[in-house]
Amino acid sequence: MTNTTSPLPTLGFIGLGIMGAPMAGHLIAAGYTVHLQTRSKIPEALTQAGGKPCTTAAEVAQRADVIFMMLPDTPDVERVLFGKDGVAEGLSKGKTVVDMSSISPVDTKAFAQRVNAVGCDYLDAPVSGGEVGAKAASLTIMVGAPQAAFDAVLPMLQKMGKNITLVGGNGDGQTCKVANQIIVALNIAAVGEALLFASKAGANPAKVREALMGGFAASRILEVHGERMIKRTFNPGFRIGLHQKDLGLALNGAKSLGLALPQTAGAAQLMQVCAAHGLDGQDHSALVKALEIMGNHQVVAD
Repeated sequence: MTNTTSPLPTLGFIGLGIMGAPMAGHLIAAGYTVHLQTRSKIPEALTQAGGKPCTTAAEVAQRADVIFMMLPDTPDVERVLFGKDGVAEGLSKGKTVVDMSSISPVDTKAFAQRVNAVGCDYLDAPVSGGEVGAKAASLTIMVGAPQAAFDAVLPMLQKMGKNITLVGGNGDGQTCKVANQIIVALNIAAVGEALLFASKAGANPAKVREALMGGFAASRILEVHGERMIKRTFNPGFRIGLHQKDLGLALNGAKSLGLALPQTAGAAQLMQVCAAHGLDGQDHSALVKALEIMGNHQVVAD
């Protein structure tokens, strides 16, 4: 009997930081050949698992059918795509680029057009779930792409995430991620204010959080980041500096759309307080420290 199973596509993964390394690891574990490149040292665990190290992004693009990127910011994506030895230099017709970074929706549309011009598909597929979700392959993935390109890449995305949604065309995935970051930031601020209030009033914030988890105020932020605030565990996670960048995208986008986002602006200012005190490398749950500084009180459990 003839085996009609199609061979797995060859993959590339560029950007192997806190998020990218475990995501690439899941693809390798699933049996894909994955070519790897990052600006620092490629994690030894990935090469030991079968990952193929490359020197440049162009080399990754030459060797791979589908190239994933997980990078910090819009300028990083532009440089890796179109700079010297960038992905564009290694592309040929029929390949696919998947950007899983969180960057500007406007620039994403322009990047997609440039990649499409050489006969390649482009997907913006930012994620939510942080380091925990990356390690557990349980990320939420918001995709902007043509339907056919999404369908082709979906089996790979399913190795890295659980809730995967095609939101719309190129740029819509990034727009969805910006909306996500607005909601997350405002929830962190709300939980921080509530626990600070409870602690200052003399109640045990750990018990207050426990009680609230059974009511209408319950949320994933109260569950995870509320615990971080009480236990003072602020190792990232997702850094305040990166969340600042995302809120900047939200506020710049709102300005161009003629919108006011006052609560988003307030959360951005709280993160700026943290940055001014050298806390931008801590987990975004450390936003509570800005409130603590202003209130001259620290959330502490009895």
